[in-house]
Amino acid sequence: MADKAAAGRIVVGVDGSEPSIKALRWAVRQAGLTGDSLEAVISWEYPAAGWAGMVAAIPSDFDPQKLAAQVLDESLEQTLGAEAAATVARTVLIGNPAQALMDRSEGASLLVVGHRGYSGFKATLLGSVGLHLAQHAPCPVVVVRGEPA
Repeated sequence: MADKAAAGRIVVGVDGSEPSIKALRWAVRQAGLTGDSLEAVISWEYPAAGWAGMVAAIPSDFDPQKLAAQVLDESLEQTLGAEAAATVARTVLIGNPAQALMDRSEGASLLVVGHRGYSGFKATLLGSVGLHLAQHAPCPVVVVRGEPA
């Protein structure tokens, strides 16, 4: 396992939310300090409940994979600028975000996430994805909370 960690790859979860943008900025700074490569990951899944009633309202050309890739691309370019964003590896996955990030962080030197994303309750101190990763990820995890008040 130590030889995988020596590969020097930081995985960061990005969903376009402000906490994920803060995590991206933190991961970029860390990669600059360590020389690690950076991989930005976005994951999406169809909602488990209520989806069937929405099917008729979804345009026929709706492509959630393409939309997720667009969110990732725009988040990287708006946060880092086009030149720096071009150096970041990008991964778009279908499935549960916590599981997707766990899978992608296998062999990584570090996994970075914001304290919460777009899902869940805004008042929570730590979102369900961050909590799950802090408990189960296969590598060290940094949960970026933001600026102190």
